Amino acid sequence: MNVFLEKLRAGDVVLGQMVMDLFSPGIGPMLAACGLDFVIYDMEHGRCDIRLVAEMIASCRGTGITPLVRASDIESAPLSRLLDLGAMGVLVPRVETRAQAEHIVAELKYAPQGKRGVALGFAHDLYQAQGAGYLARANAETAVIPLLETATAFENLEEILSVPGIDVAWLGHYDLTTSMGIPAQFDHPRFLQAKTRLAEVARKHGVAAGFLPPNPAVARDWIRDGYRAISLNSDVGLFMDGVRSFRSAVSEAKR
Repeated sequence: MNVFLEKLRAGDVVLGQMVMDLFSPGIGPMLAACGLDFVIYDMEHGRCDIRLVAEMIASCRGTGITPLVRASDIESAPLSRLLDLGAMGVLVPRVETRAQAEHIVAELKYAPQGKRGVALGFAHDLYQAQGAGYLARANAETAVIPLLETATAFENLEEILSVPGIDVAWLGHYDLTTSMGIPAQFDHPRFLQAKTRLAEVARKHGVAAGFLPPNPAVARDWIRDGYRAISLNSDVGLFMDGVRSFRSAVSEAKR
């Protein structure tokens, strides 16, 4: 069962975390123990390769948390390999056109919705081949998440999010502001306009909007604006914030 998709389809807000560096087999279970709904293992930046991500996904079994993976690139072939390892959804970077969105859906869905290759009795079905009936269930429980992070993507937003099979539209803020010529200016009116527009267009097409806020105040703001898939910072950001806060408190006691 894909808890991430189940809650989104019920209209809920789901909370998780992007893991970019701390690739311990315990990280998924720890996040599950903290009550999070999903974890995204990042293969785009840093050291996570196919063997490592397979271990991370396997460590989530039985914990109740939904393992998702950010692919290294839209051209990663085949994208469905991440699903065969047991991922329950794929976040795909730099999606800019309807044709690319259609390609992603086709890669991640079995026929007739797509062209995902069929290999049963492996990690994704817990080594228990279940026959043809499994394919429709897998399609329904596979999250397709384009990462929208360029000015071109926002020019084509309606066309991209109208593609059947997309579940979440994720806003990539650093790349988007850089593409717009306003790098890291997250209070800039053009960025704020893009933020609002993505939420509105996503809602129109029955798609959830997703984002990675750096702190609780920003998270609450984005949730109020209609974003329902929220990464609680990243593993690196949250860990370093926690250490700095702890160190500051201890240093005050020393004085």
